[in-house]
Amino acid sequence: MKNEITCVFNLAVNDGQFPAFKELVSRVVEATSKEPGTLSYVYSVSEDQHTAHIVERYRQEDVVSHVDHTFAPFAETFLSLVTITGLTVYGEPDDEIRKRSVWCRVYETF
Repeated sequence: MKNEITCVFNLAVNDGQFPAFKELVSRVVEATSKEPGTLSYVYSVSEDQHTAHIVERYRQEDVVSHVDHTFAPFAETFLSLVTITGLTVYGEPDDEIRKRSVWCRVYETF
């Protein structure tokens, strides 16, 4: 898993926003699946549709491109539909990756 970054997002879906969230995530998944550096991108939703987890795994050198180019067009709408309650990053993120995830916990892999 050297040179890989895994991000685990914990999300609270805003009241009444699950249908819009589900539709948006399907578009994000489609766009992300076209990135050559994406190793996996999956999400799950609680039965009550109030919480979700997104698990993303990338080659380390492709994380910044994902955030800055692929996800950027969706970011504003995404953040209007959910509240990020946690983000854990596994791997060895460099300074550029850390700048994009300032509110997360980082667990370095050995």
